[in-house]
Amino acid sequence: MSNNVLSRLRPELNKLQAYAVPDATGLVKLDAMENPFTLPVDMRSKWLDHMSHAQVNRYPEPNPENLKQKLKDQFGPHDGGDLLLGNGSDELIQLLVLAIAKPGACILTVSPSFSMYQMIAEMIGVDCHIVPLDESYQLDLAAMLAAIGKYDPALIFLAYPNNPTGNLWSKNDIHKILNKSQGIVVVDEAYGPFAGDSLTDVLVKNSNMLLLRTASKLGLAAIRFGWLAGDAKLIAEFNKIRLPYNINQLTQLTMEFALDNYALFAEQAETIRSLRGSLFGHLSAIEGVKPYPSEANFILIKMLSRDAGEVFDNLLEQKVLIKNVSKQAGLGQCLRVTVGSKEENKIFCDALNGALNS
Repeated sequence: MSNNVLSRLRPELNKLQAYAVPDATGLVKLDAMENPFTLPVDMRSKWLDHMSHAQVNRYPEPNPENLKQKLKDQFGPHDGGDLLLGNGSDELIQLLVLAIAKPGACILTVSPSFSMYQMIAEMIGVDCHIVPLDESYQLDLAAMLAAIGKYDPALIFLAYPNNPTGNLWSKNDIHKILNKSQGIVVVDEAYGPFAGDSLTDVLVKNSNMLLLRTASKLGLAAIRFGWLAGDAKLIAEFNKIRLPYNINQLTQLTMEFALDNYALFAEQAETIRSLRGSLFGHLSAIEGVKPYPSEANFILIKMLSRDAGEVFDNLLEQKVLIKNVSKQAGLGQCLRVTVGSKEENKIFCDALNGALNS
């Protein structure tokens, strides 16, 4: 391809890298915070029967009110507010940044946290300011409030629980950030099903707050579905730049079926919480590693006696794939492992012991 053609692209693209997803073929896959459980055979049959009603020759419902109501009934808010549906929560993050992308606008988030907040801002050309977490991976409230005062961010992104550290923020800190901000505070509850806590009650009392959720961690990562909850007037403005028919009919039908059978997914989430506790206990007993308490479906682990990159490579040789986060700011010598099934967790712990003693 000629340089003349490439010169038509935005020069910022030269500095960006595509989001890399490793090939997990033949591996025990514990890198992407996926639910390890599939639908039971009998429920899969019912789901396929439900999907057979899809009219694939027609465009999907452009603004599926029935699905939105089911989401409100299950997750809230129950008192007012509205929802905006997205093709995964990543699309909604992108839409939010696009909506505020004007000269002088910026976003604010913390580090370490979900990389897509900063990545999407860079894609769109919006400044992103980062406030480091403290040594315990908690919010540095004084630094956050100072950054809000200095930069006046149009958007603040806070993951609750945080990825990849797995912890929840102080609600008192969240309240102070909401009171200080003149912009929009987005609380990302992607891992809410495993936390046993939500800021939905805070949402209904703060018109400058949005709550972001996804179906991916529940066990529906393949369908790419997320939703944004907030003040109806604010949601209406974001809806103006949502691409039409962004939620295909198969996804809509799957989500309706999942919500009608939500007890199964709630039970799976409870099982994963129990497995997380067991996995944390096993990791705590392994000499040379420090696991951090988690309210999500993953655990952050710090290598105390071996190089994290070497341990990661050794695990890969043993056909176990986790996430090497050691090169991210504030995460030196850290790895992140998804909570898998009981069998997968045992394979991982055995492999980790082998890597540490090789």
